[in-house]
Amino acid sequence: MTLSNSPHASAPPPASSPEPVTREASGNKRSAWSMAQEERFFLILAVFIGLFSGLAVVCFRLAIEWSKIGLLGPRLEPHNWRLLAAPTLVGLLISVLVIYIFPQVRGSGVNQTKAALYIYNGYIPFRTAIGKFICAALAIGSGQSLGPEDPSLQIGASLASALGRRLELSREKLRLLAPVGAAAGLAAAFNAPISAVLFVIEEVIGRWSAGILGSVVLSAVSSVVVVRWFLGSEPLFRIPAVALVRPAELVAYVVLGIVGGFAAVIFAKSIGYFRPRLRALPRWTQYLQPALAGFLIGLIGFFGAPQIMGAGYEYMDQAMHDQFTWKILALLAGLKIIATTLSFVSGTPGGMFAPTLFVGAMLGGAVGGVEHILSPHLTGSTGTYALVGMGVLFAGFLRAPMTSVFMVLEVSGNYSIIVPVILANTFAYVISRSLQPTPIFDLLTRQDGMDLPSMEEQREESILRVEDAMQAVTSPVLNAEEPVEQALHRVQSLDADLFLVRMSPSGWSSVSRDLLKRLASEGKGELSLGSALPTGRLPYLHPDLPLEVALRHVYQSPLVPVVSRADFRHLEGVISRDAVLNKYRVVSRERRD
Repeated sequence: MTLSNSPHASAPPPASSPEPVTREASGNKRSAWSMAQEERFFLILAVFIGLFSGLAVVCFRLAIEWSKIGLLGPRLEPHNWRLLAAPTLVGLLISVLVIYIFPQVRGSGVNQTKAALYIYNGYIPFRTAIGKFICAALAIGSGQSLGPEDPSLQIGASLASALGRRLELSREKLRLLAPVGAAAGLAAAFNAPISAVLFVIEEVIGRWSAGILGSVVLSAVSSVVVVRWFLGSEPLFRIPAVALVRPAELVAYVVLGIVGGFAAVIFAKSIGYFRPRLRALPRWTQYLQPALAGFLIGLIGFFGAPQIMGAGYEYMDQAMHDQFTWKILALLAGLKIIATTLSFVSGTPGGMFAPTLFVGAMLGGAVGGVEHILSPHLTGSTGTYALVGMGVLFAGFLRAPMTSVFMVLEVSGNYSIIVPVILANTFAYVISRSLQPTPIFDLLTRQDGMDLPSMEEQREESILRVEDAMQAVTSPVLNAEEPVEQALHRVQSLDADLFLVRMSPSGWSSVSRDLLKRLASEGKGELSLGSALPTGRLPYLHPDLPLEVALRHVYQSPLVPVVSRADFRHLEGVISRDAVLNKYRVVSRERRD
């Protein structure tokens, strides 16, 4: 405990005693040591969160496989009565579980994790992990068109939150545990730690520091190690040889990006339109909505397209290996959008990552097939188009541009296609932003009545800088070398009351006219300003700094110098509290208008 926290701080020892200094220094050392210990403990805890999340995701994936085999059989075949019965009956069971036992497991889990971070101080009930595990495994295993990645993210976050509460961590650390567990769960589900880390930072946290990044990376890597230990190190897809042979093929990938952008908009608008309307129906219909969605999806599978049921990883793999015609691929992409919309808007627990990748792979393969017919000289394989298409839909629908690029590269292990991936994803992202201004996760959040920070809006928001509120210097700048009398003579007839002083050899100070007069009357007129003024120096700013940085200083000093980064003695302008507040007031008025 430092001296300032002591109950006897009001009666310090005599000034001659070194005891206060010794105690203060000792307290600071203990405080620094304690903080370092806490940071190391948090990093170790992140490893254990990754291990526990990895084990949970392994069990989750096995539960989905066993549910699928038990409910739908080892193979999905059209005209099989199970395709109709399983999703319908399991839908009824899921609705009962969600309404009466696990009311917080609806949706994908991404927004719920963000809500835990920004609203509930990192608190996620452990019951949520159990409910998400059971309901999502049953839903995906029975054929609902949803994926396991988003639920895995929420399961990992819930386990991390429960562990943090058990260890009685501080509120700040408990709040950070949710994204650490989310990264672990997503990395285990994807078997791709880099993509998981990027997504959590890009869409859940929205910011990062060395401590946060280290914890997220450790949890993601340790969870992937666990998954690979139990399930093998094979990636989700058997990626064929992919490469960009001719630069002219980039035009074809631009077309893919445009088509994918429009498909992403249709996908997002469908969910955004039907979800609130189904939720506004009478309460008794909530018992039937998952079952009805399952029945309609089962009909699609029964009459010839069972590929759209479940996550569909094996069919994405087949699309990459050119086992479907372009017409079938286009049909599967459209049907998957319909099926996923039905499943998600009905309130069935499950994720949108896998359906997004499915639609992208099918759409990419279809576009590639059409372009090969129209331009036979193109050498790009269907697998390459399908792989790039996965990133295109990820960028356009989920609006995570950085994650979409690295996900494709990490899954394929081939950096030769980075140019097509970036190009196609950029077109899809721009088109989606233009036609669907609100990202899907933000749209779902606002439909739920929450106001969580929009990471895309934060990325796109223009930053006000010091130069935007900086004012020109109208008063003379005094020098530390000039005498007090000379300085007083220079400013005597001016209207300003406060003047900047350029100190030597560097730094800035300020002096008022009244202070100059007092110094002169005290017989200090021959002294230089540098020796006559108090030793305190003014803070200074640079023109490119964010304007919010200026707020920390303008309340301490009425006038803050803005100097060049190349020469701290070169004055670019000045900034004041009124100038900062006026700039924010103007911007706020412009945004309202």
